Amino acid sequence: MAEIINMPRLSDTMEEGTVATWLKKVGDKVSEGDILAEIETDKATMEFESFHEGILLHIGVQEGETTKVDELLAIIGEKGEDISELLVSNPKVSENASKVNIVQSDSEESNSEAKEEVSLPEGVTVVTMPRLSDTMEEGTVATWLKKVGDTVEEGEILAEIETDKATMEFESFQSGTLLHIGLQEGESAKVDSLLAIIGPKGTDVSVVAKNFKAEGDSAKKEETTPKAETKKDTTVTSSTSTALSISSAEKSQTSVSTSNSSRIFVSPLAKKMAEEKGINLSQVQGTGENGRIVKRDIENFTPGTSSASVGKFIPSGQEDFDEVKHSQMRKVIAKRLAESKFTAPHYYLNVEFDMENAIAFRQQYNSLPETKISFNDIIVKACALALKRHPQVNSQWFDDRMQINNHVHIGVAVAVPDGLVVPVVKFANEQSLTQIGASVKDYAVRARNKKLTPQEMEGSTFTISNLGMFGIESFTSIINQPNSAILSVGAIVEKPVVKNGQIVVGNTMKLTMACDHRTVDGATGSEFLLTLKEYIENPVTMLV
Repeated sequence: MAEIINMPRLSDTMEEGTVATWLKKVGDKVSEGDILAEIETDKATMEFESFHEGILLHIGVQEGETTKVDELLAIIGEKGEDISELLVSNPKVSENASKVNIVQSDSEESNSEAKEEVSLPEGVTVVTMPRLSDTMEEGTVATWLKKVGDTVEEGEILAEIETDKATMEFESFQSGTLLHIGLQEGESAKVDSLLAIIGPKGTDVSVVAKNFKAEGDSAKKEETTPKAETKKDTTVTSSTSTALSISSAEKSQTSVSTSNSSRIFVSPLAKKMAEEKGINLSQVQGTGENGRIVKRDIENFTPGTSSASVGKFIPSGQEDFDEVKHSQMRKVIAKRLAESKFTAPHYYLNVEFDMENAIAFRQQYNSLPETKISFNDIIVKACALALKRHPQVNSQWFDDRMQINNHVHIGVAVAVPDGLVVPVVKFANEQSLTQIGASVKDYAVRARNKKLTPQEMEGSTFTISNLGMFGIESFTSIINQPNSAILSVGAIVEKPVVKNGQIVVGNTMKLTMACDHRTVDGATGSEFLLTLKEYIENPVTMLV
């Protein structure tokens, strides 16, 4: 009898797991004690052994995908055993099916449903929008590196995908011919929506695409433009069979009208770029599918001398505005900051530190050959050491518990054109000032080029935001949850100060720490800042 294998709880804090690697594939024999897969938890990547014997009949979570504890991971049973009832009854199966059952309501029999089963042609694989970061909910195709009809080899870069954190290369895990593109450049779709279809050259996949479209129309009831190709699908492999419910968002290509009432089909990204550059789309020759204007057409367009190519003229007093579509990064920033501000009870502690010794220390430290540190590096190191002495500030709030971290991972906020990213300096208390400086500089450069990996932006236990280089003297920040605090660092200001009863010229710096009152009380936050003051005003103590 077939056995359902659920995602195991491999640590006391584990709520969901990610399949790092499958050691068995569908059809393989499994013996009790065999390693079935490697599971990535919140703490480590661990081997998961089978407690059952039989044949691996179904894989419910593909490599790189995540599911909650106690949800379907795999099914083991006897060779050839019918597991269709188990698959239909399990809601998670719809994420990784090999056949599509489009469920249609029977208007004459309200209590029954008719199912039309459509099998994938042999060797065909449906590629879906991947989850490229832990917070990613939808992605945008920035660039296709392959076009329909091209040969695709396993490991080749298929497309560049814009996530909420970076633009990342997405490589193909299959070989074959690119038969269908489900999402054009500049268009967005949720994770697990149809991205492309790969298979043997000449294979007709129109029925598969059509059935996904039909189910998507029924589920979402969204309007599409005439002749627009609908993008729709869910990850499909050729080894298992079950009912699949399609629910991700429909997308359609953008069209604009010209003066002679003809239509010009253009991707949203190309349309936006054309508006920004003042390019008349009627003068652009599209090179995409069916003559569609795409990003490269705008980039390669050489304007003529006609007035249409010069840009739009705005008379005096005329209202005008530009609309900028939200990037994935901006959407997630807005969502997470709103959640933090309205769920965590913020309060703020303001301090002003004497920076005379820090300035002298940095000058002396940087006099060493091939050594270059910033004031921000000094602050990162000082915070890391202070957090070891005040672990309550290094804590995180969860609905059912408080987690006091013994390790110190400092998130350093970096401004990028689309918003803000927070790369993480791991084990900052154990790193030297030079190491911290090199790491932060490397992260900042790669952040602006959108080359940071999701792993480099995960796991912070405390965050620092520094606007001093922009001349900002003081400001407050919103806590980067689930952290309990964030430190806002202002500029070093030269001004009159009182020392030993005398007014002299001094250099000071203002800092503001936002704390989550659920985890950090006022006295606890104040004690942390006193320790931080000791380190920053006497930085040589950090080297002892």
